[in-house]
Amino acid sequence: MDRWNRIRAVVLCAGLLSLSSVATADTIVLKNGRRITAMSVVEEGDKVKYLTSAGELSLPKSIVDHIERGGAVAMAGSPGADAANLAIAPPETQPSGGGASGEIERAAVHDGSIDREYIARLESEARSGGEPANFRAAIGHHAASLFEFSKGDLDHALSDERTALIYAPSEPALLMGVAYIYLRRSEYKQALDYLERAKRFAPDNPDIPKLAGWAYYGLSKMDQAVAEWKRALALKPDRELQAALEKAQRDKSEEENYKENESSHFTLKYSGAAEPALARDVLRNLEMHFSNIESALNYSPPDSIGVILYTQDAFADITRAPGWVGALNDGRIRVPVRGLASVDQELSRVLKHELTHSFVGQKTHGHAPTWVQEGLAQWMEGQRSGESAAALAQIYTEGHAISLGRLEGTWMRLSGDGAAYAYAWALANIEYIVETDGMGDIERILDRIGSGMATEAAVKEVVHSDYNDLMQSTAEYLRKTYGH
Repeated sequence: MDRWNRIRAVVLCAGLLSLSSVATADTIVLKNGRRITAMSVVEEGDKVKYLTSAGELSLPKSIVDHIERGGAVAMAGSPGADAANLAIAPPETQPSGGGASGEIERAAVHDGSIDREYIARLESEARSGGEPANFRAAIGHHAASLFEFSKGDLDHALSDERTALIYAPSEPALLMGVAYIYLRRSEYKQALDYLERAKRFAPDNPDIPKLAGWAYYGLSKMDQAVAEWKRALALKPDRELQAALEKAQRDKSEEENYKENESSHFTLKYSGAAEPALARDVLRNLEMHFSNIESALNYSPPDSIGVILYTQDAFADITRAPGWVGALNDGRIRVPVRGLASVDQELSRVLKHELTHSFVGQKTHGHAPTWVQEGLAQWMEGQRSGESAAALAQIYTEGHAISLGRLEGTWMRLSGDGAAYAYAWALANIEYIVETDGMGDIERILDRIGSGMATEAAVKEVVHSDYNDLMQSTAEYLRKTYGH
């Protein structure tokens, strides 16, 4: 209980846990009530431009009610960010066509919604018209895709962008648009197919190797990722790409002498200092956990998952994670093995925890907040609230519990005690949901997050509780289940 007394003291003295990984941000409030949090918001003409981890996006000013300045947003680029959250902005996806494109886009999306009747008329004209009519229909669907992407609705954005390609199959901007959405969905092989097509029509466009490098990075193919990003930089200097390249080069340099094994769902690399028997045992263990998580979440990741076994020193050098981090998942599962010859109970637990992150990240297209990710990963590995329950319930009762909204961003800059509290509180809320209504509710929440719904809205739709209600119910569950 000493650890929990320290955590309680931290919270009581501060009044509120300080999350040093947050920075000032702005919130765009749309006329339909939806709120978009961004790192910065700028009004330019009839557009409102805003910066997110997906890069710079824009909305028509006509659908914006007002802008709230100075909120908080989790900072991107931490070592724990998934490969889907590499700080790579969308490509220039303005198709050829000049001013006509802008006119069609404004007619296709206006007053905060997509004008499907207008797009249907464009499609009708395309069926009886020539190439210009086909182009107009493509632009209509492209505009709808951009609008849906700005709302986080990747499923419908992908559908509209792919439909646009039916009408303009050789348009590089549309091909890159489809590829970018696939990358945001962590579907790297599909992205490469469209980028190969785009390269045939625009061989000197720097955005194509830039996105291809991202796809290879996601597939754990460091040689190809480095080659593509070097080619992109030769075509056009790019600061964010330079940072991504340096990260990939660190990985490549460390892994050049690593050995490699594969199984049905995993590609594993390990230092020559590790035992080959350990690598085989890790793969067997991961395949067992894969089946278990696949069944629990009713989902199977589409691509092979990369796994790297490090020495302790190499893990610290490559990941640059804080000292309390025992393993990492940034699109690949990175684990220090400390000279083990086979998988023991602790390593098996760590592997299942990190593999859960891969499932959740891909199922939600990288949109799951940290408290959901970490709470569910702990639950899947077998952790329960137990000894921490009394301290958590008391912290809540005394009014010092941290809201789940504050725990949505990265935790990589938390202190050891702060991280311990955040992990325990995240687990408690996930535990309450599962024990009350079953894993099916978690699956439905993740599906809604993956479709672009805000996490609190997804929770409310599935379990009929907002964050405040959920936290209160969790505290009551802890008291009732584990005693005072």
